[in-house]
Amino acid sequence: MNRHEKSVLNQHPCFNRAAARWFTHIHLPVASGCNIKCNYCSRKFDCVNENAPGFITKTISPREALKKVHNMMRQDVRLRVVGVAGPGEALADKETMDTLSMLHSCYPNLIKCISTNGLMLEESLDLLQEFGVKTVTVTVNAIDPDIARKIYGWVFYKNKPHYGFAGASLLIDKQIAGIREANSRGILVKVNTVLIPGINDIHLKQVAITVRKAGAFVMNVIPLVPQAEFSLLPAPSGKMLYKTRRELAPVIRQTDCREQCLQDMRKIYC
Repeated sequence: MNRHEKSVLNQHPCFNRAAARWFTHIHLPVASGCNIKCNYCSRKFDCVNENAPGFITKTISPREALKKVHNMMRQDVRLRVVGVAGPGEALADKETMDTLSMLHSCYPNLIKCISTNGLMLEESLDLLQEFGVKTVTVTVNAIDPDIARKIYGWVFYKNKPHYGFAGASLLIDKQIAGIREANSRGILVKVNTVLIPGINDIHLKQVAITVRKAGAFVMNVIPLVPQAEFSLLPAPSGKMLYKTRRELAPVIRQTDCREQCLQDMRKIYC
């Protein structure tokens, strides 16, 4: 890891829990569209299964996002990180790139990051780097298509829907390729994974091994909140969540940045 990557790591609370003591970050929900259907997500309501910033209904325009950052900079000199995403898929909406471009022009020294499902990550990296993105968070819930097909209803890519095993395979391949390419360019990658009892709970070690080999730096296991098609599934217990994180820790560094993200989310509407 070079000096620049260490500097980013030392200031980003999602990658370094100690950084939360000294620095803050803000999330900007500018993307409304989505290109996959997660069975734990209902677009009629807030999706609480995605880590912030991907679970709020209200979106803001790129200009409103820039104003939010400007106001936040005046209020809190500790602001170091700006996350752009949600409530849909960040890389499926042009508003994301518009926001990043404006932010980079006005605040080139702020760390820019996005949260994505990874479907379009690899092909978006040129623009992301041009606009100063230094970290990405990719939600990877399975690396086995037979398991992933239970989690995703469809995947929409290049103006074509993909269902079942084919859709799941496409998404997984694009996610891993995106993580690998982002890592090769010096972009720090965090992986979010929703722990879904009875679906992917015994599969997460394979997920951890695969994303770590692809270059992910840290992993954040999120407990399922039952809703949408998964509304009748049981939520994982605290014991199950703790056990899962402990088992995965030797494979890839574990983090729990959800509460910090929730706290910083509130700053959007200050």
